[in-house]
Order: sequence, then C-alpha cells, then structure tokens
Amino acid sequence: MKGVVCLLFALFTLADGSAAGEIRVAAAADTQFVLPKIAKAFENQTGDKVSISFGSSGNLAAQIRNGAPFDVFLSADTAYVQDLLQSGDALPRTAYEYAQGRLVLWVPESSQFDVSRGLQGLVSAEVKRVAIANPEHAPYGRAAEAAMRNAGVYDQLRPKLVLGENISQTLQFVSSGNADAGLVSFSLAKSPGAKGRYSLISQNLYPPIKQSAVVLSQSKVRAEALAFLNFLRTTEAQAIFRDSGLEPAGSQEAVAPGRP
Repeated sequence: MKGVVCLLFALFTLADGSAAGEIRVAAAADTQFVLPKIAKAFENQTGDKVSISFGSSGNLAAQIRNGAPFDVFLSADTAYVQDLLQSGDALPRTAYEYAQGRLVLWVPESSQFDVSRGLQGLVSAEVKRVAIANPEHAPYGRAAEAAMRNAGVYDQLRPKLVLGENISQTLQFVSSGNADAGLVSFSLAKSPGAKGRYSLISQNLYPPIKQSAVVLSQSKVRAEALAFLNFLRTTEAQAIFRDSGLEPAGSQEAVAPGRP
C-alpha cells in the first residue's frame, strides 16, 4: 500500500508540472527567437526544464489573472506586470525590467519598397496594407500607433492598417503577402526566419518599450523561477538579448535572493 501511495504522489507531482523544477514561462511574442536560446543555456547550467508559451503581453496577463498555470511572466510592457502586482497575482520583490525593445519598419525580400523612406513612404499608393500589432493588447502595436501619430501620418495610414494578434503574427502577415509592410520588433526582424529588409524607427517617435519580468504568486517552483529571472541578468544571457535585437536594461536593483 505504501508503494501505491508513493506512486500516486509522484504522478500527482508530475501532473502539477512542478516536478524536476519545471518552470512554466509566459513570454511576449518579441522574445520568440531569443528566449529559447537563453532557456537552453539555463537548462544546461541548472538541469531545470523551462517551457515557454508566447503571445501578446495583454492576452497573457489576462490568462494569468484567470488562473493560467504559469510561474514566470516576461512582458513587453512594464504596465502589465504592475497590474499583476497590484492584483496580487505577482510577487513584488521579483519584478524588474529585463530589456528594452525597438520598433522597425520591415518588408520581405521580394518587396520593391525602399525601407529608408520610413513612415512617410508608407503613405504612397504603392503600399496598400500596413501590418501592426493590435494596440489594445500588444505593446508594439501601441508603439507603432504612437510613431505614426508623431510622424503625422496616422490618419493617412489608418485605412491601410491590418492588425495582428501579436507582434509575431504581424510579421507573418507581411511575410505571407497579406500586408505590404509592417511595423514589428527589432528582435523579430533579426530572427533567422525573417527574410527581408528593415529600417529602425526613431525612438523619439514612440514611448520606450520597457519590458519587465516577474515571478507569479501561484508558482509552486518559486526558487527555480527566481533563479531563471536572475539568469536573465548574466553576461551570457544579456549577450544573447543584445545579439537578438533586445537591449538589456541598465543598472537595476538585484532580484531578492532565495525563495520569495
């Protein structure tokens, strides 16, 4: 009987997803090609498994508030982390800014559009559709809208806009020909699968895309989750961020050591 009880306990632990230090991460779509590299390096160093779900920051935050089983949240907008802190769904001593994003104008290799023309060039008749992430729940979508407004072209471009569910889908719209150009993250424009050309949008045209991470209150592997967040601060992880188009955040207070 004792052996059966032990077996049942082990099966329950595995089903709960907390066995062997598995860390479940909800991450903004702009980290789709950078975070797996960092997670692999962390796994090699610690032996803990990292599973990642990507999506728009707003949708992921809503899922977390509704009880989605995540341990860590990497948002492309600090505001979503702050909301989770206020609602009690995240642990205050673990929150910090891990990177800052950049916005680019991107077109596929087959396009004849000269990306150096920037946002003003999108007004031309040759550009029929422009993809951006949905500003309602995607930080890069809000940055894109702000950039167009500050450049004085939003009213002209609004009828052309095609909204992606997240920044990854926005890139896909352009790659598939459903849009002629897109305003996407620098990290996705530099990704291996993005066969195209891009130009950086002036950071003076949109608010800083400050990206924050936090351990979630419901996590049953808090020590492991915190270790993962601390790993994001290492020289190795920051080099991966920078090479992938996400600028590591500047000097910040250290995450509290030990179990939150």
